[in-house]
Amino acid sequence: MFRVAIETTRGPFVIEVHRDWAPRGAERFHELVEMGFFDNSRFFRVVPNYIAQFGIPGDPKLAAKWREKTFSDDPVIGSNTRGAIGFAMTGPDKRTTQLYINLADNTRLDAQGFAVIGKVVEGMDVVDRLYSGYGETSGGGMRAGKQDKLFEEGNGYLDREFPKLDKLVRASVAAAP
Repeated sequence: MFRVAIETTRGPFVIEVHRDWAPRGAERFHELVEMGFFDNSRFFRVVPNYIAQFGIPGDPKLAAKWREKTFSDDPVIGSNTRGAIGFAMTGPDKRTTQLYINLADNTRLDAQGFAVIGKVVEGMDVVDRLYSGYGETSGGGMRAGKQDKLFEEGNGYLDREFPKLDKLVRASVAAAP
């Protein structure tokens, strides 16, 4: 188990990651946090009473490098309850770098193979306040096929077209509880 501290334009929150829930997902998340992958990115898909999604870097060169780096699925052990976090995917063994935080109980996602890697343990009120006015229009989900401009233009595109999106300022591995 490890914790990740997330600094946002709305305030901080902390995710507790459980390697035993989803070892491959937990390892990928740890790797990305350690390399600063999420720093200065955007919460580009925030749908009220559903999810807050992030994980496309603001730098198009970095985004292109990781866009197709898939990894194998984990079995679903934890559940997609409010505050749980997992990797988005387009199908079996198609997880890359995008994650979502459940803003409500979305246990129906369990049967679809969405394995959670952890849970927000501090600051869920911050996650609840992330700007949601754009809904699906600022990038949508991976399956919607509307993310090309996010990958091609990064923060430049999002800041120009969706200036109210909240920023993920920095993610860092924090001391264990």
